[in-house]
Amino acid sequence: MSKVYIIFTTKDVFDEARRTVADELGQDKADRMTWMQCDLSDWRRTKQVTETIRHDTDRLDILVNNNGRGFMAPALTDYGVDRHMAVNHFGHAVLTSCLLPLLKQTADQGNVVRISNQSSNARQGAPKDTQFANLGEINRDAGPNGQYGRSKLASLLYTRYFDRNFTQNGHPNVLMNATHPGFVRTKQSTKTSASRKALHPPPSLVPRCDRAEHCVGDCRYPIAGYAMSHVVDPFKKDHFEGAVPTVFAVTMADAGGQYLCAPATPERASELAQSDELMENLMNLTRNVVSEKTGGEAVVAV
Repeated sequence: MSKVYIIFTTKDVFDEARRTVADELGQDKADRMTWMQCDLSDWRRTKQVTETIRHDTDRLDILVNNNGRGFMAPALTDYGVDRHMAVNHFGHAVLTSCLLPLLKQTADQGNVVRISNQSSNARQGAPKDTQFANLGEINRDAGPNGQYGRSKLASLLYTRYFDRNFTQNGHPNVLMNATHPGFVRTKQSTKTSASRKALHPPPSLVPRCDRAEHCVGDCRYPIAGYAMSHVVDPFKKDHFEGAVPTVFAVTMADAGGQYLCAPATPERASELAQSDELMENLMNLTRNVVSEKTGGEAVVAV
């Protein structure tokens, strides 16, 4: 490991990861880690971060697209895009596209470059009528399961698209796979899903109640929020168990376009995830939305 870049909104997650690496692998390894502040829903900032990375190193062997927004209330980004999709799919597509020249350069030197997209079996919660036809569709409130599931369905479709249009189109050493970690004990599953004050979604997107302006989790979805954070907690995996599919995807996978489920088993995804029409719709929408909202400053190349 020469360098590790951790891209996240706040430094606290980086500091915790750095302490863990220092404890487990030594301070010299921890000193190779660099935090880069970025909210992946801000695609202009995402592009700026990739430019910094490309000037800082001449190779990139692994890319883990693991940033995510969980089972939370609907909200729009400053671009006017559903935040689940903006972070969980659009942001990763921008990040990957902007880093693609560096990834390709590394592969052209004879190295196998691996990319992992964090999907989830919760993709089954995506609305059955999902078409990815336009921005209005993905901005429509689909409920906590629908919002999250739709964005994870997008991760699977993007993985298939990339494999077909990039890996199998002249770049066999650049592999992208999607993973499902299982049910993992994370801050998202223990605190965020039950938080009453974490965010302030636009009032127009939140059914009115006496606390609507503070609502994100169990205020709108009290039973689901409580169950997620308390009832099923004993059955969750720890961080290391949950990381196994991703670690396999970025170190051992010898093919792309797969859906790797815990511990590291390729599985066939749902009918929606196998739809070529839906895949094409998603990527056309992705390119158009990113280009329009950033005035062409950020693009999705593949």
